Amino acid sequence: MAWCVSNMDNRVAAERAQLIREQLPEGGLFQGHKWRIATSPFTLPSTLVKDLEKLGRVLLRFYQTANLLYHHSCSGKLPDWIAHWLNMGKPDSLINIQGETKLKSALPNVIRPDILLTENGWSITELDSVPGGIGLTAWLNRAYTNVGFEVIGGTSGMTNGFDGIFRPDGNVRVMVSDESATYQPEMEWICSALDSRFSVHETADACWSDGDSVYRFFELFDLKNISYWNKLQDDMLSGQIILTPPPKPFLEEKMLLALLWNGNLTEFWQRELGGGFFRLMRDHVPRGWVMDPAPLPPHAALPGLDLTSWVQLRGLSQRERSLVIKKSGFSNDAWGARSVHMGIDLPQAEWAEAVDQALDEFGQSPFILQQFHKPRRVEQEWFDFEADESRIMNGRVRLCPYYFVGNGEKPEVKLGGVMATVCPADKKIIHGMSSAILAPCSVSA
Repeated sequence: MAWCVSNMDNRVAAERAQLIREQLPEGGLFQGHKWRIATSPFTLPSTLVKDLEKLGRVLLRFYQTANLLYHHSCSGKLPDWIAHWLNMGKPDSLINIQGETKLKSALPNVIRPDILLTENGWSITELDSVPGGIGLTAWLNRAYTNVGFEVIGGTSGMTNGFDGIFRPDGNVRVMVSDESATYQPEMEWICSALDSRFSVHETADACWSDGDSVYRFFELFDLKNISYWNKLQDDMLSGQIILTPPPKPFLEEKMLLALLWNGNLTEFWQRELGGGFFRLMRDHVPRGWVMDPAPLPPHAALPGLDLTSWVQLRGLSQRERSLVIKKSGFSNDAWGARSVHMGIDLPQAEWAEAVDQALDEFGQSPFILQQFHKPRRVEQEWFDFEADESRIMNGRVRLCPYYFVGNGEKPEVKLGGVMATVCPADKKIIHGMSSAILAPCSVSA
């Protein structure tokens, strides 16, 4: 089924693509990265858009419940293995700060799921609370609106959403590390699209004042390279500044989605999420397992895998390997596609090596195993400026909706926009690349 074919006249397509390209800021939006320009937004059926509009509340509730899960484990109300897993590989300083009273209920204000359109619906494969793409999606929405398209979130949904996560007084400092410098241009663009309260700072020129809000656009595993971190942490704990996302690394673990499927926690998830939200999450989150190499009792098996040990995972045939191994978090290898191993595409030896690595590194850097739901094929038109003609890509798509959790006691969750990444069908993993199309999303008529 083609969701997004645009058969506009080549001349019109060329004019629109050129107008879109001309709106790019001089320095681009990603350092050294380009993409293919779509001639129109990626269109989604209204039923899916309604699902996405409701999903933000569900994901916020999931984070609230995951937060409760961790703290109940720390306090003894739930088994201690939960917090033990989530704390693996973290320094004591970060583990301790998560227990500070000031931070206990703090949650991310930006939520971005990675959603794959599959042959049977859609799947949430990851959640990101320090996501790239905020400025890019804001720019895409504005650029395509300026040439006459209607997009989800409109021209200002992303900018208003980002603005709304901060209190209205005081400056907003966006702190970018060397490790996240690729995304600095897009953050500079969205800050310039707002007002003079907003500014972007590299590690070398970091500064803030009492009453400011600080947006942490760097990963917690990179703190050793953040020279001002101790001062920032102290000012946050003393209430002089507000820091978001909060420095709670357990909330940034892919493991949380695997714990949703842990049978020992089913009653907890059902009770705290509520039956409807629990069923929705289970319907759309692929089954997952934490790859803990601890031996099972002789009569036990891994649920849903029919294996009595993780070592047996090594010997599965390629047809049996509709599975993905990925690092859970707190590592430079845990973002993008750096630690992703897709079972259906790997030779036996490489798959066995990936299994061994996951088991060997468990105590320091846990991995999860996740069911793989094959993405469906889609079509999207893009403009080839070298050939001066529009082309149709047959590919697979990842959707990234951006949800903004407003500031206040009863914060609203707003969908600011949705970015589609369409990769050629022969690419094994869907992520940003020079051969990919990046486009805002719209609702089909």
